[in-house]
Amino acid sequence: MSDDKEPQSGSEFRASGVLAEKGVRITEQSSVDALSQRGYGSAENKVFMLAFYEALYLADKGMLEVKDEKGKSMDFKNLLRCYEQINENAWGNYLVYRDLRSRGYVAREGFGSEIDFRVYERGAYGKDTAAYLVMSVQEGAPVPIQDLTNAMLQCQSQKKELILAVMNRRGEIVYYSVAPLAFK
Repeated sequence: MSDDKEPQSGSEFRASGVLAEKGVRITEQSSVDALSQRGYGSAENKVFMLAFYEALYLADKGMLEVKDEKGKSMDFKNLLRCYEQINENAWGNYLVYRDLRSRGYVAREGFGSEIDFRVYERGAYGKDTAAYLVMSVQEGAPVPIQDLTNAMLQCQSQKKELILAVMNRRGEIVYYSVAPLAFK
């Protein structure tokens, strides 16, 4: 599973990027290649972008330096504020992403309004499709049953397992597998 392990903060790998509307743009090709191999970022219109939660994770690990358009360095807190402008659950998504990565999983952006992440089995990124779809929820916050139903239907149609990532008030995440109940 060496391909899933993250370099430690003191490692030689360090990328730099520029703040963009929906994340952080990486231009140096060697950084693009290294990040891409580790399951980070995506290329759109020949531009390699890290999602905000990826950039926050890498910045926290000391693996990414982010600058704004004027070349001024941005710290973790300012980067988080930018993410909060486009996602009201930015902190929760980051914590779930960080937890999944720290457990050795590669988590990629989800799809639809309910699915936050696609998660690959350890060592399967680049070799197989995501095994799980993760929906993040806050403990005590109501979840519309239609959102849960839509997420479950999406998982069933793709033959994937739905995982609820429930963040408690202390920021700890507990994962629950969700499956339809069929009475005989």
